Amino acid sequence: MNRPDVHQVGVRDVEFGSRIKIVEPCNLYGCRIGDDCFVGPFTEIQKGVVIGARTRVQSHAFVCELVAIGEDCFIGHGVMFVNDTFSTGGPARGRKELWRDTAIGNRVSIGSNATIMPVRIADDVVIGAGSVVTKDITTAGTYAGNPARRLLAGR
Repeated sequence: MNRPDVHQVGVRDVEFGSRIKIVEPCNLYGCRIGDDCFVGPFTEIQKGVVIGARTRVQSHAFVCELVAIGEDCFIGHGVMFVNDTFSTGGPARGRKELWRDTAIGNRVSIGSNATIMPVRIADDVVIGAGSVVTKDITTAGTYAGNPARRLLAGR
């Protein structure tokens, strides 16, 4: 009988700012987390990710490599970031040169169960729960849907 290669959940090789609160279990490795941040349980934050000061990452979130999140942000429960766009018609299968990066501005709130493809999101944006962001968002406002679109004011 073969034995699997088992990797334990843990917090390792993380650059922490001051006054960080982490609720375990979570899997954080090779990332940087700014001052006064919160990371909820069952969260994975991968190598190279940068989380700005005073940002909250709620439970069950997945923040993959090549993601940068600004300051004073809120990442809701179950938010998923994606860095593989299947640009060759299928998964990159470890070919990191096919991955794309994501940059989230400051004061961005992302609702629960949203999916964020490799995009740029401007400062002062709200993403509705369950939304799928497939294109850059360059103007502050509230966006929702699949694909996410700006909601009209005054409705």
